[in-house]
Amino acid sequence: MSAAERLDAARTALLLFDLLEGHVNRDAESRARFAPVIDSAGRVLAAARRAGCMVAYAKADHRADRATSARTVRDTDNRLRPLAPGAHDGPLLTGGTPETEIVSGLAPLPGDLVVPKHRWSAFHGTYLDLALRARHADTVILVGASTDVGIASTAFAARDLDYNLVIVEDACTSPEKDNHDQLMRRVFPRMARVRTAREVVAMLGDRGR
Repeated sequence: MSAAERLDAARTALLLFDLLEGHVNRDAESRARFAPVIDSAGRVLAAARRAGCMVAYAKADHRADRATSARTVRDTDNRLRPLAPGAHDGPLLTGGTPETEIVSGLAPLPGDLVVPKHRWSAFHGTYLDLALRARHADTVILVGASTDVGIASTAFAARDLDYNLVIVEDACTSPEKDNHDQLMRRVFPRMARVRTAREVVAMLGDRGR
């Protein structure tokens, strides 16, 4: 591996995005889709902890009254189902409920950051950028869901904030596999290094795991 591919743990943060009970364990189909993603994210998380990287979690924290939720006019919901005029997306995960708990296999430790968010991007209206800069982090490893919604929005924001990005292809997922594949092949390489979990573990110097 070239020196340019290696990650400096002191300047690298792992961001786990919306790997929450209400998404992962919503139903049998979701559990099956997320199972390999949780496994890959867990391997990257373990390597990041061993290397001494900053670890942060972005998690949905919507108000019960939806007072801070987006109300933009658009044609469809996130899954491309048509919306009637004036209608809004279906149920969101309400902060403080069991559905917004991070899945137990990836649970944060006391020193980790847990960043509540009210929009798709983990950066919008949160303290994430401040926390990264305070740690002098210039590289973000990104895993989670959904590839075409929160991951994409966070990736674009990170790029515009001048962060180096590593997006872990097999530790992200979307209900529409073609959307996931298109972003990983044709969009994300323009702003990030797209790598597998195994490759990222090696980039963190954890070649024997």
